Amino acid sequence: MKILIVTDAWEPQVNGVVRTLKMTVRELQRLGHEVELLSPQGLRSMPCPSYPEIELALVGRGEVARRIDAFAPDCLHIATEGPLGWLARSVALRRGWPFTTAYHSRFPEYVHARIRLPLAWSYAVLRRFHNAGVATLAPTAAIVDDLRARGFTKPRWWSRGVDLEMFRPDGARVERDTQPVFLYVGRLAVEKQVEAFLSLDLPGEKWVAGEGPERAKLQARYPNVRWFGVLGGPELAALYRSADVKVFPSLTDTFGLVMVEAMACGTPVAAFPVPGPIDVVGQSAGGVLDTDLRAACLRALELPRDAVRAHAETFTWERATQQFVEAMQPIPAMAPGRAVTPSPSGTGLG
Repeated sequence: MKILIVTDAWEPQVNGVVRTLKMTVRELQRLGHEVELLSPQGLRSMPCPSYPEIELALVGRGEVARRIDAFAPDCLHIATEGPLGWLARSVALRRGWPFTTAYHSRFPEYVHARIRLPLAWSYAVLRRFHNAGVATLAPTAAIVDDLRARGFTKPRWWSRGVDLEMFRPDGARVERDTQPVFLYVGRLAVEKQVEAFLSLDLPGEKWVAGEGPERAKLQARYPNVRWFGVLGGPELAALYRSADVKVFPSLTDTFGLVMVEAMACGTPVAAFPVPGPIDVVGQSAGGVLDTDLRAACLRALELPRDAVRAHAETFTWERATQQFVEAMQPIPAMAPGRAVTPSPSGTGLG
């Protein structure tokens, strides 16, 4: 089956959306599917205001249609609500093609945190975008329920996994002198509430890995914090396993892939009891959720790292990708613009 994924988020960005898509593509290919990505790479683009590392494609619907037709997909997934996502949606609707969408980020809350745009306005736009598809894939049950309560008509659970070979308790570590170490990994932006962690009165040392518009201000305000910048792959795994607690202060993330990566390295999570952490950590041995983030950090120090790892092993990309595949709906053979013959085995999915 030929699957086209349209995304405004792709390399060289380093974030949960890109990691999710990369791992999903890998698993789809392992299942024998042919996968193509339509991303800003290779297209004329401009930096996104306030997120300069994110490139926004500057193309028209005709160009997007030509690129879609060049691949001739059997199924279409629109991963993001950016310019490419809206253009691909327009092409699909004009042709009567079914497509799935994904709800990766609580974009309305992000915008509200930055410019105080009313949440109702942003959610109205997102409902229009997503309700046109056959399914809106969301990463946790809590987010599915939240979307349904906000008027999204077809939310569906699409979980996440973790690379258990890369992120594991044994392996290289970062040199450290202070005990204990509390770690934040993620974007340094106002909606991530990094300062809610940095301002805590905690023993030991605080480490931060990531970049973003808040870095200069936070680094000047907290000079005793150890700053690592953006890390990936083995370097990030070494950082996780070197820390004693992974602190996740965000109130707006839909999942928080970094939590599972840390737990896979045996490092417990401390977070607020909000959607995302509720589903990823919950009442498990993987971490502690508390409205008092400092209390969560201190209690997480007591958790056995082998039990933390065991909880992370319940998250697999194989299972998550099967959910992704089950949600897809093939483009009818007689649909406008369809130039391929259907799979002899029905949908070809599964």
